[in-house]
Amino acid sequence: MEDVLSLYQRAYDPRFPLVCMDETSKQLVGETRPAQPAQPGRPARQDYEYVRNGVCNLFLCCEPLVGWRSVKVTARRTRRDWAELIKGLLDERYPEAERVTLVLDNLNTHILGALYEAFPPAEARRLAERLELHYTPKHGSWLNIAEIELSVLSRQCLDRRIPDQHTLQREVEAWEQERNALPSKVDWQFTSDDARIKLKRLYPSIQG
Repeated sequence: MEDVLSLYQRAYDPRFPLVCMDETSKQLVGETRPAQPAQPGRPARQDYEYVRNGVCNLFLCCEPLVGWRSVKVTARRTRRDWAELIKGLLDERYPEAERVTLVLDNLNTHILGALYEAFPPAEARRLAERLELHYTPKHGSWLNIAEIELSVLSRQCLDRRIPDQHTLQREVEAWEQERNALPSKVDWQFTSDDARIKLKRLYPSIQG
């Protein structure tokens, strides 16, 4: 826990950007009958029946000190999908950075070995050398600022029926562009000192 909290106290340095990454799924839901738009004196109406069209995965990366976020929609959440996300992050978003510090949770797909499964050894090594992974502790995913962004995404974009991956991608891109235009930064206030006071039950007791 304190490892992640100490990262959030670092000053901004473009050579070593701090990025938070998380993922979620979205059930694709189609209509059985066309929805009826609102009319004078009558609200919009939507049939309670629906069609399940599968599930998509959404990878979200954000840089809290800059107010930037990006969402990638994929059909699955395999190690290869994660490896391709990391390659795009390093080579497209941060090509000039010496090393990207990445905060993420302990899913079995979020490992450096995934790079070697997806790319030739030399390429995997090149990417791994520019990546510094910091995992949130078990039951401590709330420490990942990307969860805040996922919550905003869910409320502002995903809280309705979306029928297919193409539509989901289009809707997410529109949300991303609008939110990045603000830009919305995160002012994280919870520190290691706060944790030692408020969460002292989680620390081991030292007997004198």
